[in-house]
Formats: sequence, C-alpha cells, structure tokens
Amino acid sequence: MPKASITKTTNGWNTINWAKVQRKVFKLQKKIFQAVKSGDKVKARKLQKLLSKSYYAKLLAVRKVTQDNQGKKTAGVDGMKIVNPQQRYNLALSLNPMEYKSKPLRRVWIPKPGKDEKRPLGIPTIRDRAMQCLIKFCMEPYWEAQFEGSSYGFRPGRAAHDAIEDIFNQIRTKSKFVLDADIAKCFDQIDHQYLLNKLDNPHFRPIIKQWLKAGVLDKGVFEETDSGTPQGGVISPLLANIALDGMIRDIRKSFKGSRTINGVRETGWKPSIIRYADDFVVIHKELEVIEQCQKLINKWLEKAGLKLRPEKTRICHTLNAITINGEKQKAGFNFLGFHVRQYPVGIHHSREDGQKRKLGYKTIIKPNKEAIQKHREKIKATVTKRKKAPQTVLIKELNPIIKGWCNYYSTCCSKDTFNSEDNYLWSVLRAWALGRSKKGKWEALRKYFSKGVNGFWTFQAEDGIFMHNHSSTPITRHAKVKMEASPYDGQWQYWSKRRGAYPGTPTGIAKLLKRQKGKCALCNQHFTSEDLIEKDHIIPKTKGGKDEYKNLQALHRHCHDIKHISHAGNEPNRILTTDQLTGAV
Repeated sequence: MPKASITKTTNGWNTINWAKVQRKVFKLQKKIFQAVKSGDKVKARKLQKLLSKSYYAKLLAVRKVTQDNQGKKTAGVDGMKIVNPQQRYNLALSLNPMEYKSKPLRRVWIPKPGKDEKRPLGIPTIRDRAMQCLIKFCMEPYWEAQFEGSSYGFRPGRAAHDAIEDIFNQIRTKSKFVLDADIAKCFDQIDHQYLLNKLDNPHFRPIIKQWLKAGVLDKGVFEETDSGTPQGGVISPLLANIALDGMIRDIRKSFKGSRTINGVRETGWKPSIIRYADDFVVIHKELEVIEQCQKLINKWLEKAGLKLRPEKTRICHTLNAITINGEKQKAGFNFLGFHVRQYPVGIHHSREDGQKRKLGYKTIIKPNKEAIQKHREKIKATVTKRKKAPQTVLIKELNPIIKGWCNYYSTCCSKDTFNSEDNYLWSVLRAWALGRSKKGKWEALRKYFSKGVNGFWTFQAEDGIFMHNHSSTPITRHAKVKMEASPYDGQWQYWSKRRGAYPGTPTGIAKLLKRQKGKCALCNQHFTSEDLIEKDHIIPKTKGGKDEYKNLQALHRHCHDIKHISHAGNEPNRILTTDQLTGAV
C-alpha cells in the first residue's frame, strides 16, 4: 500500500504549493476508484483511511469550504467565519476524524422557486463543513466506481443536460410510455439506519452518524433529527445518492432474461430508468411494464423510508394522449425544466429509425411553461425594482438573468421560445422607457433604444453597454457523458474538453480553456466540473491592460484571489459551475 507524505512543507497559507496538494489528493482518489473497479474493496477502504489522515487532503478541504464555495461567508450556530489565512491553516491542522465532535445545524428557511412554500436548509459550522468535505474526498471516488450509469444528479461531471440527452436517445426512434415520478421529501425522510447499513466502511460510519443525528437550532429551539440528510451540508447530496443507489439495478433485474409472446421469443425488454437526484423517469414501449415498475419502485423505496409523491407521479405517453384510471393524460411530460414530447408530422419532416423508415413524428424537447413563466416573472420583478435606476444598472442586472436562462436551454429546440421571450422583454423595456419620460413616445424610445448589435431597436446605454437578447444565443446539441465515465478515472483530456463545451460556459471562457488546454494558467492544474473559473486580465486594467482576448486568461477562483490579493478593489468575473447552473433552474 502506498504511503502518503504528511510532512508539513509550509507555514504560510498563501505560499502553499496547491498544485502539489491537488496532485497528492487526486492520486489517492484515483487509486481508490481503480481498486473498487477491480473488485478490491479491502484495498480501497485502506486507501480511504489513509486519505482521511492526509495533510494535503485537510488543506484542500479547508480551501474548498472557505475560499471556493458560494456559501463560504455563511456562519453556523457558532457564528464563526474563517477569513484569515492563518485561521484556515490552523483549521486544517485541527481536523482529526478520530477526535471529532459535530455541532447542531443552524436552520434557515428559503422559498421554493415560484411557490409560497419554504424548504429548510441546515447550515453546519465552518469546521463541520471542512470535515464533511474531507470525508467526501474519501467516499466520493469509492461510490463513483459503483453508482449506476443512468444516475446524473449531484455527481461530478454530470448534470441535467446529460439526463435530458439520455431521455432523447431512449425515445427518438420509437414512441413509448413514461412513468414520470418524484420522491416525496427525499432529503428529509431517508431512514438513518438504512443509510448507515449501506456504508460498508466502519471507519466513517460513526462520524456520519454524528451528522445525521446532530439536530438543528431553529430560532434558538433545538430539534432532534430522526431521519433524512439535512440539506445544506457538503456531504448531503452524496449521502442521498448512496441511499438511492441500487434502485435502477434492482428494478431492471426484475425484468432479466427473455419472455415469449404469441410464440415469439423477445429479449431486451428491460425498462430504461433515468434518475436525477429524487426525480426520475421510467421509459418502456408497454404500459404493463410501466405499471409493474411503479409497484416495484414503491416497494423498493419503503426499505429506505421513502415513497413516491402522488401529485407529481403520472403515467403518460410520449406521442398520444392516454386514459389511466379514468383520467386522461396529455402526451409528453416535464423533467428538470424541460418539456419532452413527440409531435405527429408529415413525411418530409418526419424522423427516421435505424432502418431509414419514416416514423411519422419527431421528438421535440423545449423549455416547459412553468420555467418560461418563472423567467418572465423574474425579468418583470427586476425591471420594476429598477424603475428609477440608470439604464446601465438595469442592463447589468438583467444580462446575467437572460444569459443564464438561455445557456441552460441552449441545447434543445428553444429558438421559437427565445423569440417569444424577446418579444416579452421588448414590451417590458418599452413600458420602462415610456414611464421615465414626459416627452412623446418616439422621443422616449429613441433615448433608450438605438441601432446596435441586436438591430435597430437595441436597448443600449450611452456608454455602449447593451441588453443581451434571448435569440442571439446559439442552439448547440449537447454531447452526453459516457455512461461509466468519472472524473476519478484520470481521463483529463476528455474531462477538460467537456468543461469547455458545457452549457453555461461562455464563449470567451471556452476559447480560453481551449487555448490553455483545459488547465489553469497560474497553477497549471486541469479544471474539473466543480471548479469555479474566472477571467483574469494578464496586465490589469489599472496598469493599462486592455479588455481583449490576448490579455485574458482563465484561472481558478482561489488562484485569481492569490494573484490579486493586493488589488482588493477589483471584482472578478464569476463563472458558475455546471452544478450551480442546474440547481438554479
């Protein structure tokens, strides 16, 4: 078994060789992944224990939660925020799984998107978050080697677009029945004992039990946690995936082998199950198989203390309206903000199957009505809030909203939707412009609209800043991740290429990643799917540097902070990760 050096090579946080730290941690993670893949779980568990004691892993865990994460300035029940480099270093040295004792979570209620309901978040302390991140480093490669290939939610290198592309591949050559289901309060209802029994490494079981049983403080009142993995913790998504792992395999095993119908032997009749966290769809050409799957899934979920949510569970068909239990179900279904449906078309527009036969329909995936409505409400609320603000301020606030929404839907048939959203945006901005001027309509419109990149009616300010139109976003087909691929397999060329081509990565960043071959210009380490990428001016603007391509480079957030530590006034250009992009919709 390889030995990991824990020699303390530096006493200053800002002088740590982070490239070396990342190499050491990833080397062990890759060995854990490979050991599980080869069936040697005993070796993998020994490597996990070694990684949990690693000096480098502790440094990297602290950097993740205090510098890289979006919630780095959110305090737990102790009110502490680690902001000083020396405090970060001391925290890293204090992380010891054998002597660790967790604290209760701080309860925070946040509104659900587009609803009056609120959902609870449990905010751990900074120390608890760092420890969770350390244990996650050890557990994630172990479980990534075992997770099902058609599970996409909260996993490194995978996102909603991969699940949607998988659905498209399953139905593009044949219309099928679909079970569209959602697990009721998945994160809150997972049975603790069931989850702990699935953790086959006894070294981590006691510490994870502490987090599950830590309890929460809600306005000074302590509440025990008897079930569920609290949302808000670093390790919670991984624990939820562990709890749900095996559902797809077990259900598909129930349909193993072949069957005989009317004297004809049929093979390959297993249903396709595509899961994104607690949302999933079951796809098959026969209604009976779908109904049987629903019963089997309900029975399987009972073991984990879970059940399906009746109001969000329905059976439908991709092409035709059907009647289930006396209730008519429309064709198509919604999944992850997309609407998936097949439409009958003429012979000249029809798609073909593998034998070049006309199908008589085509599969269309587009933004669903709820997503469109929420986007419009957000635009309107922003414009209403900025009634008296300068035009530049309004443009700077609206552009990220429009770009983020368009990037998410840029991989499906969204061109007509983008055009209709531009029409809505025009009407809202026109009302905003007319409400600010006492002159005639023409004078008011000419003050804020002029000829520019979006045509004659471009909403642009005098300083040249203009509004980004929905329709200017190009539609690009998404390449689905390989079924068994994982960032821990060491295929850096494959993963860095995907990072640059992923939805949500702006064209400028994609060009920089291609020029830099997927590596950070400062630390020379490959960017991963979880890294936050920031644009940096090689020669700062304050020293005469220009805002042009040859003067730009892509850096990690922490690398950017280190480079500009003496220029605290410069606000870096934040680029969201794929996971954050997915979770925002």
